[in-house]
Amino acid sequence: MNLLKELEAGIILPIYKPLKWTSFDVVKKIKGLTRKSIPNLKIGHAGTLDPLAEGILIICTQKMTKQVDAIHALPKTYIAKIFIGAERPSYDKETEISKLYTTEHLTEKIVIETLNSFLGPQNQIPPVYSAVKQDGKRLYLKARKGIEVEVRSREVEIYAIQLVEFSLPYIKIEVTVSKGTYIRTLAYDIGKKLNSGAYLDHLIRSKVGDYTIEQSMDIDSIHNALATREEK
Repeated sequence: MNLLKELEAGIILPIYKPLKWTSFDVVKKIKGLTRKSIPNLKIGHAGTLDPLAEGILIICTQKMTKQVDAIHALPKTYIAKIFIGAERPSYDKETEISKLYTTEHLTEKIVIETLNSFLGPQNQIPPVYSAVKQDGKRLYLKARKGIEVEVRSREVEIYAIQLVEFSLPYIKIEVTVSKGTYIRTLAYDIGKKLNSGAYLDHLIRSKVGDYTIEQSMDIDSIHNALATREEK
């Protein structure tokens, strides 16, 4: 595969986004590696993946950037490790624990029944620590300044959800959701329904539509494929 030529012609490329990278970091990396050969490379990604999450990120280049919105609208599947018994303001490990709860009342059966209750269309409130724009400003900018803001809900849908592992204080779930669904919020909401707080401990996006994590190309492979050709 001549990755450089494919990027220039226009490609839909599943990439494995590493932990602590932003989605823009991936785009910036590819642009940097192709700046000599394709100085005006048109590139975009179809669906942001948080820095504290890893997994499949779909990159589109040149004429295929027209497909970004369509790909972004595809269902997405995640493997989520959730800590039960505590809350954090960001709903993940970006912020410190703000409250602790007991988990003595929980059983695997209760957790499964609670997960099943989330199936279908619903209104979800995005985390205040998110890149969602409200009144023209990113919510996380206000949250980090300690400004209180009433976040508007959005309609999302949970297509499938199942318990993969039950080992309190952790559970692991596999969930398939619609565009715009925040798994961090889902973790928080699961904690509320269990009468015991929860936050997202780790997240992997394993599938976007029919694109799977097994098909994705890691950053090192991309670097090796493009850096060598840029040097020639």
